[in-house]
Amino acid sequence: LRLQNWAVKAAVVVRIWRRVAVQMPVRQKRQLRRLSPVWVAEMAALWISHVSVKDEAAFGKYAALAGPAIAKHGGQFLARGGRFIQLEGSGRPRNVVVKFESLETAEACYKSPDYQAALVHAQDASERDLLLVETTD
Repeated sequence: LRLQNWAVKAAVVVRIWRRVAVQMPVRQKRQLRRLSPVWVAEMAALWISHVSVKDEAAFGKYAALAGPAIAKHGGQFLARGGRFIQLEGSGRPRNVVVKFESLETAEACYKSPDYQAALVHAQDASERDLLLVETTD
């Protein structure tokens, strides 16, 4: 019974830390990780891209280079151009969702030389919206 109570209390502390961590600058998170034995891994993040392709050949070069660059940073494709239903707003015909370990990892992937080399091919070949979103759990 004591062990179960301890586990419940630990779970509550972890949830509180996660909520506080969302609003903290990265530097403070790193300091807390070093100091706190209760600190858990950062929350996962989603890379969400809405794309209209104008030049299939050039965009194909982007896709061939971007996939390995994303995988190198631990990105896992959840959706890649599949069927979708646009319920609100203006949509684009292609949607991509990638899961990363953290928001910082997703941003590091975007800024990496490998991904930037791929992005050169997509800039004139497509119109896209890209955002990174931290998940709640």
